[in-house]
Amino acid sequence: MRISTTIFLTDETISPVRLARELEARGFAGLYLPEHTHIPVSRDTEHPAGGRAAREYERTLDPYVALAQAAAVTERLALGTGITLLAQHDPIALAKQIATLDHLSGGRLTLGLGYGWNREEAADHNVDWPTRRALVHDRLALMKALWAPEPTAYEGEFGYSVRASEAWPKPAGGAPRILLGGAAGPKLFRAIAEHTDGWMPIGGRGLTESLPVLRRAWEEAGRDPKSLRVVPYAVLPTPGKLAHYADLGCEETVLQLPPAGEAEVLRVLDAYAEHLG
Repeated sequence: MRISTTIFLTDETISPVRLARELEARGFAGLYLPEHTHIPVSRDTEHPAGGRAAREYERTLDPYVALAQAAAVTERLALGTGITLLAQHDPIALAKQIATLDHLSGGRLTLGLGYGWNREEAADHNVDWPTRRALVHDRLALMKALWAPEPTAYEGEFGYSVRASEAWPKPAGGAPRILLGGAAGPKLFRAIAEHTDGWMPIGGRGLTESLPVLRRAWEEAGRDPKSLRVVPYAVLPTPGKLAHYADLGCEETVLQLPPAGEAEVLRVLDAYAEHLG
């Protein structure tokens, strides 16, 4: 099983360049980065884990800029977002960013998507909260139209459309691997089967019960059972936990690094190295 990592990179943590080089030198498979444009001070939304968001949420680096730096100083390290808040983006501009990064990195990008949890942040991006899931699916469809091999038009439901256009570069494989994050449930699993390549469950708990339900939704959508990808995300590892994921068919797990300076992050990397095959 491949072992990747995720971290809240900020203006106070280890740099993307230093971290990427250390990950590749140690044999880790990839680096995934989260996204928040800003955290409004006056708000009612609690963090999903309860309470207010931690300091690192307020200082998060732009993931695409940071991943571009990581790509430039590595050759094999996989790159990913965990997660991109697609509802908060102009999909035409984001499709270009994604295609460029995937092209320049030689096809190393995984696009991790999510619906978001911070109502106030989303509201500043003019996102209507009750329709955000449909908005994400709509904007993803538009991006796929721009990545298509031939000029393809798309008429969006939420104000974004694109006429048949030449849009280059294309992602290295036609489209990056796309994973959808979120809590287990029939609605999420239908969306995964319809729009993406698999699931990015936070923490990885409850997979024994959830995976059969997801696989059933996947097959009911006519998808090849062997093509489903499940990548447990932001995991605090133990040997037993990682072995369990492998037994369930997970080919990659993403371990959580602390949002800290270089010395602490490298210490944790050295501890996590025991899990590398």
